[in-house]
Amino acid sequence: MKMANCVLVIGNKNYSSWSLRAWLALKRTGIDFQEILVPLMRPETKAAILAHSPSGKVPLLRLGDDQVWDSLSIAETLAERFPAAGLWPAAATARATARSVSAEMHAGFMALRRALPMNLRAHLPGRPRAADAEADIARVQDIWTSCRTRFGAAGPFLFGGFTIADAFYAPVVGRFRTYDVALTDVCQAYADAVWQTPDMQAWVAAAVAEGQRIAEYEA
Repeated sequence: MKMANCVLVIGNKNYSSWSLRAWLALKRTGIDFQEILVPLMRPETKAAILAHSPSGKVPLLRLGDDQVWDSLSIAETLAERFPAAGLWPAAATARATARSVSAEMHAGFMALRRALPMNLRAHLPGRPRAADAEADIARVQDIWTSCRTRFGAAGPFLFGGFTIADAFYAPVVGRFRTYDVALTDVCQAYADAVWQTPDMQAWVAAAVAEGQRIAEYEA
């Protein structure tokens, strides 16, 4: 599907979890879009992003004359503009839960983010984790198990079909693989389903091919 002037501005595919979330949601709409990648953590990065985004952060979506920044706002806008994509579950209870778990990921899990920075091309087993990070990992598994049990009968994702909630937890799937986080059978099956989607595999392949390395994410 073609749409005039659809542009997504993102950061490095290996490191930018927020960019991955928006990109996966946009891919699910099926529309053609231009992708602009701004390398992160360089002297020119801030100015380069500000040339596109008033927040000075990625991702940013441009749809025609409209600019939308912040990954959750981008996802909500895409769900509104492209209802046929099914970016939120159709049933009201499932949709309310999907919004809640997506917002929880968007706003929280800071200890997990600090302990397990996204680095899709790396394999870093045995990285030490503090108790607060372990608590975050347990909460993620609780969310995945609950959603799969209550709403996942129609498919392999949290709410059966792939939704914004899966896009928001996709970077966590990558983090768990990078750091060899042990998961329950239910959670591992879900993580494998997300990892094996063609869109996720395309993003990972591009991440592996990136030349830039950011030292603080490579420890």
